Amino acid sequence: MARWKPNARERLEQAALALFSERGYARTTVGDIASRAGLTERTFFRYFTDKREVLFSGSPVLEKLIADGVADAPPGTAPLEAVTAALGATAPMFEARRSFAKKRRLLIAAHAELGERELIKLASLAAAVAKSLEGRGVAGPAASLVAETGIAIFKSAFERWVADDEQRDLAHHVRASTRDLERITARRRSPWTKSRRSYA
Repeated sequence: MARWKPNARERLEQAALALFSERGYARTTVGDIASRAGLTERTFFRYFTDKREVLFSGSPVLEKLIADGVADAPPGTAPLEAVTAALGATAPMFEARRSFAKKRRLLIAAHAELGERELIKLASLAAAVAKSLEGRGVAGPAASLVAETGIAIFKSAFERWVADDEQRDLAHHVRASTRDLERITARRRSPWTKSRRSYA
């Protein structure tokens, strides 16, 4: 068996997703994944630290992309606007992996261990965004609040994106989720409330 072949990372990802779906996450080993991909375990560990990281290895790239987007927003951009613009800018990255993202979401929802790992990654993302906001002069507590709000928008947008039969991109759903947040937090009567006292 060859020790290295082109597109090894993608082949390992696809093999892992297929095996996780067929056998279940717990019953799939690194050896199984490598064998299905036509590679060695040694090759697997060149790309991933363990089988969980097949589903999370893109997190550092995503975190840097968003944090850098916040930091590079034009001067004077409102904090939440900087965050949502950075979130929307990740759309091409997600669009290239739409099928993978859908399968990944189902696996994470079905396994508590993976769900916990996802929460850890999101917490790390929120911390990175908050740090970028602080670099723009936003005070610590406010930076954390805006960052956590951004993560909530991101999660809502992602859920809409994977369920969207019209195949609209993630940026569209980031904007939609942001508009929903603006509507439900506005101090006026909204479609989700019966009276203004709900906002008191």
